[in-house]
Amino acid sequence: MEITLLHHTPLSVCSLAIRTCWDSHAKSDNGGEADKALIYRVGNINKHKSTLEHLVYNFNIEGISRACLQELARHRMASLSVKSTRYTLKELRKETSFLDSKDGLERASKYIVLTSNPDIDKASLNALENIKKLLDASLPNDVVKYSLPECYKTSLVWSINARSLQNFLELRSSKNALWEIRNLALSIFEALPQDHKYLFVDYINTKSEDSN
Repeated sequence: MEITLLHHTPLSVCSLAIRTCWDSHAKSDNGGEADKALIYRVGNINKHKSTLEHLVYNFNIEGISRACLQELARHRMASLSVKSTRYTLKELRKETSFLDSKDGLERASKYIVLTSNPDIDKASLNALENIKKLLDASLPNDVVKYSLPECYKTSLVWSINARSLQNFLELRSSKNALWEIRNLALSIFEALPQDHKYLFVDYINTKSEDSN
């Protein structure tokens, strides 16, 4: 997978919103350490998390599976614009058989997420080959898409505010999370602007539910 931060709201917007509530603009240091500390105190310590909704992040996410997309879509207060399978299955029509060539698995990795389990990857490769056969039989994409496996790759633009992102990171960075969405969560944290990470570091969860 590949994660790119496309755009983000400056911290100064959030501190301005907070200071508006108490008319404390005179105490602002124009996005400096005092304003950053204010955002952390109000949003993270005092739990007035609605103020964090003024911070919005836009990510380009490429190469996650449909299984991972399904879990990502469960998170509220986020917007997703997803690559259309219906219109993009045509890219598979150009491929030759994946099973009858030495580079089949390598070529297949463009379309499916591979795991560390060879039996699962073989099953996924067979599923991809079956899709290819259906396309070669000139069946319409609208019908073929129903045979897609969960491992089939997709891409999307994902927009989320800081409050919802904290919740996402806390749940999906856990060792109990699906390995792929956990990798996604950690990659999203790494893609955040360096001066914003302090708002999220407390929400990176490396423990499992069974840990004491």
